[in-house]
Amino acid sequence: MTEMQKSLALFSGSVNPELAEKVANELGVSLGNVKLEKFSNGEIYARYLESVRGADVFLIQSVAGEHINDALMELLIMADAAKRASARTITAVITHYGYARQDRKAAAREPITAKLVANLITTSGITRVMSIDLHQGQIQGFFDMPVDHLTALPILADYFKVKNLDKDKLCVVSPDVGRAKAAKKLSDMLEADLAIMHKGRPGHNKAEITALIGDVNGKICVLNDDMIDTGGSVVAAVETLKNKGAEKIYVCCTHPVFSGPGLERMANLDVEEVVVCDTIPVPVEYQTGKIKVISVAPLFARAIANVYSNRSVSDLFDPDFAL
Repeated sequence: MTEMQKSLALFSGSVNPELAEKVANELGVSLGNVKLEKFSNGEIYARYLESVRGADVFLIQSVAGEHINDALMELLIMADAAKRASARTITAVITHYGYARQDRKAAAREPITAKLVANLITTSGITRVMSIDLHQGQIQGFFDMPVDHLTALPILADYFKVKNLDKDKLCVVSPDVGRAKAAKKLSDMLEADLAIMHKGRPGHNKAEITALIGDVNGKICVLNDDMIDTGGSVVAAVETLKNKGAEKIYVCCTHPVFSGPGLERMANLDVEEVVVCDTIPVPVEYQTGKIKVISVAPLFARAIANVYSNRSVSDLFDPDFAL
């Protein structure tokens, strides 16, 4: 009797097929054939048009976009279909983890949606989660399964290194205290100074900068965040940096949510560039101006290959702690 061979099956949800195609190309495989449709009342239908029995299935989906709830349900339904089709393992490659901002009760009678989504993912039959730059690292603890938490910081650092910016003037800026640790890592990678802002929220989807720790006068500032939504925080931060004498300002983030006025704000922002990753699709017509998109496909491809072949992926989480 011959030894049974493992098989890797890579499928894409409907939100970000371009990224899924890039990941497949990096891995040297073809995306699997899955039929995704909607009934007339909006219910989602999924059916695999090829066998996944005994396969290690990887589902690439971004829980984002105008129809974020549909994106989440589509992932869950694809997972359920794979489970019922006897897949050996099911890994959700969630390039943007929606509902992550509500990761604690900041006020009475609020939900913790990041935990709710984790429960739904677990119930659907998913056996492993892979994501990048979660809004808060503790979200990993909401799962009782392996979670591979990647980071785009080295990719962003490499982008700015190629620009040969003056290191004596370079300063990485955190837009709030919660992002300070990640900003410190980026500043170490770029051998730059660090500045930290304190952000207040006077209302829902409103932001104001109340304090700035660090000297940005005459500096080339790199404002880094995990995501940009409506862009209000970024606009307030950029205005503060200009008032404090910053010479040049670059903005960078992993997740370009760009809801509401966010896309137009970033396209017309008075900065050198707005550098984002392709975890969420950015309309092509906006990629020729101020907004620059860099791909995380090679990173996800390496992580998927390592998981599939039972190799370590620790260096993809944090290069400082590679094993």
